[in-house]
Amino acid sequence: MPTELVLLGPRRVGFRDYEERPLRAGEVRLKSLLSGISHGTEMSHYRGTAPFYRKRWDPQLRMFVEGGGVTAYPTTSGYENVSVVIERGGGVKAIEVGDRVWAARPHRETNIAAEDDLRSGRLALLPDEVSDEEGVFTSLARTALNAVHDARVKVGDNVAVFGLGAIGLMAVQLAMLSGARKVFAVDLIERRLKKADGYGAVALDARGVDAPAEIKRGTGGKGVDAAIEASGSYRGLHEAIRCCHASGRVVAVGFYQGGGSDLYLGEEWHHNRITMLSSMSFWDCPHRDYPMWGPERLIATVMELFGEKRLLVADLITHKIPFKEAQRAYELVDRRAEEAIKVALTYPR
Repeated sequence: MPTELVLLGPRRVGFRDYEERPLRAGEVRLKSLLSGISHGTEMSHYRGTAPFYRKRWDPQLRMFVEGGGVTAYPTTSGYENVSVVIERGGGVKAIEVGDRVWAARPHRETNIAAEDDLRSGRLALLPDEVSDEEGVFTSLARTALNAVHDARVKVGDNVAVFGLGAIGLMAVQLAMLSGARKVFAVDLIERRLKKADGYGAVALDARGVDAPAEIKRGTGGKGVDAAIEASGSYRGLHEAIRCCHASGRVVAVGFYQGGGSDLYLGEEWHHNRITMLSSMSFWDCPHRDYPMWGPERLIATVMELFGEKRLLVADLITHKIPFKEAQRAYELVDRRAEEAIKVALTYPR
């Protein structure tokens, strides 16, 4: 009987068996090969800090309301999975048994997907030239691309990226591909700064310098046209605001937790008339250029960039840990994040 990962409570990982149901028309069965752990959204569920545990999301009002969260333990976790198709139901035309796919599915030995998921951005065929290790970044790469689009990066722009996890390091590369003249990359972790430096960014260690002041000096005293905040830290968000020129743009892509005690909106945000945007490509949030851009096109674009080796991601996987040792993987991301950029769970072939 196959097994799925479940969160039993804050910082507690377990497993449970499940029975596989028969496929319905239009569905395919997937056998997991590799699944990625998210340092932001997924860690908030692992820690029990996500708002869903204390408030209810009202999809009609599109707001969190009081009255008890809808998420309760035990709950499944994960949304970035590379699989192989092992069975297909009647009427499936675009997917063959043996195809490799990326799927927005949890950490589970098998999953079921619908062929219609190809159009909704929850499933994508992996081209032969895209490895499993590249494919497991599809969701995060889509998020990074959406953030760069929200930042409206143009040829000649100066850009800053705060937080050099997987999304931030991809945003650095995508800003350069979009024509940025200079990209400043800010973090506290040496390994990540070295990666950004290798991509051609100006890497700034925030432990030793006032990064926004250095960015202002590096742009002739003006500041950047756009800053992308990918750390999920309110301090990082405040620093992103500080480094922009007057009327600059800050794109927040991190999943912020708790109150913003390090965010001082009466300072540079107010005095420089900074535009601040939340970047979100899920939760039924359309691309700001929809319908020209939607989930399917974002995914197709990152797949093309993976295949052409213009967006380099495979070497961002710092740890591969067996599925049944997931507790160790979660603890690594939670307690020793400085050691990891991307942690992936592996499944028996």
